[in-house]
Amino acid sequence: MAARRRVVITGLGTVNPLGLEVASFWEACLAGRSGVGEIRSFDASPLRTRIAAEVHGFAAEDHLDRRLARRLDRYGQLFLVAAGQALADASLAYAEDDPAAERAGVAVGSGIGGILTFQEGMDAMRRRGYERVSPYAIPQIICNMAAGQVSIDHHLYGPSLCAVTACAASANALGDAAEAIRRGDADVMLAGGAEAAITEFALAAFSQARALSTRNEDPGGASRPFDAGRDGFVMGEGAAALVLEDEAHARGRGAAIYGVLSGYGMSSDGYHITLPRPGGAGAARAMAAALRSAGLRPGEIDYINAHGTSTPANDAAETAAIKAVFGEQAHRVPVSSTKSMTGHLLGGAGALEALVCVLAIRDGVVPPTVNYTDPDPECDLDYVPNEARRLPVRAAMSNSFGFGGHNVALVITAPD
Repeated sequence: MAARRRVVITGLGTVNPLGLEVASFWEACLAGRSGVGEIRSFDASPLRTRIAAEVHGFAAEDHLDRRLARRLDRYGQLFLVAAGQALADASLAYAEDDPAAERAGVAVGSGIGGILTFQEGMDAMRRRGYERVSPYAIPQIICNMAAGQVSIDHHLYGPSLCAVTACAASANALGDAAEAIRRGDADVMLAGGAEAAITEFALAAFSQARALSTRNEDPGGASRPFDAGRDGFVMGEGAAALVLEDEAHARGRGAAIYGVLSGYGMSSDGYHITLPRPGGAGAARAMAAALRSAGLRPGEIDYINAHGTSTPANDAAETAAIKAVFGEQAHRVPVSSTKSMTGHLLGGAGALEALVCVLAIRDGVVPPTVNYTDPDPECDLDYVPNEARRLPVRAAMSNSFGFGGHNVALVITAPD
């Protein structure tokens, strides 16, 4: 039997509320800055929740051909830009007739896809008639179009797929992309996720479900994972992309290697359409599976980037899951939620948080959980409160859990 191929990370890209590329994002993240503010993209005054973590200063036409930008929903625009950054960072480019392009693929995760296009299309149809619906509406709305467009633009002719598992989507995309490389189906996979759901409809729907923070008077303090005063998540938007590569392929072309995607674990709660199973048993199974996949013991994990949504049920269940898997090591390992700064990117969250783990390994520093001021007796781990912490990180875990009970854990380790 052929040896299992090792999957390394050779390129990074992101557009999110803290920065329009990796360096500015990471600087803001380590400084503990919040990307949450009053919603500017539409009049949110009638809503119960009027805050979100929007991406400001981003104009798609500054990065993409104008005609292409008009054919994409905002989530697709954000991912296409992040993907371009990641491929450039990896020094990878394929010509249209390059045979190597058949060994390069793409995997994208999005929980909702083009909801802005859907809302605008419905408004146009109701107000001005059926003929006002754009002929591009369906390609703009469907979740897989970000993967399709990246494949078209960058000549990636290998496996192409889209994961749609709510807030676990882009973590699934990364894991599935790595598996495609391990099986030998591809040498390179551009993988990640995107979401742009800060719309009137989505805010109203999540608000009606009592899932969102209503701390409108204090936007920067609204996302407070694991804090006793948490009252719901803050919606964010953005995209993150990572280039995954067969290690032999990467070393053969002299690529710089950030880390290794060593472990991938999945499970289902099988419990409720929105709530996690109390006690976090499903999340614990995914984490344990990721450790087995990576061939690591719990004590070898140096940092956990938590799902950490700032909702009462999720944070308590994740804390319990970490305790179940890590046992007596649970109080030793630093755990932080960068959603405290970026808000919750929904289907794009897992990719951005995996990117955080890569940077933590590279720089030997873990970002904080900001707004952690009032400890919750149910959430009693080391959440790296309010300030980044210098420490060597050889192995990191990233957790992502989604509505419907989807649980994903990834393990990323340092390069040799």
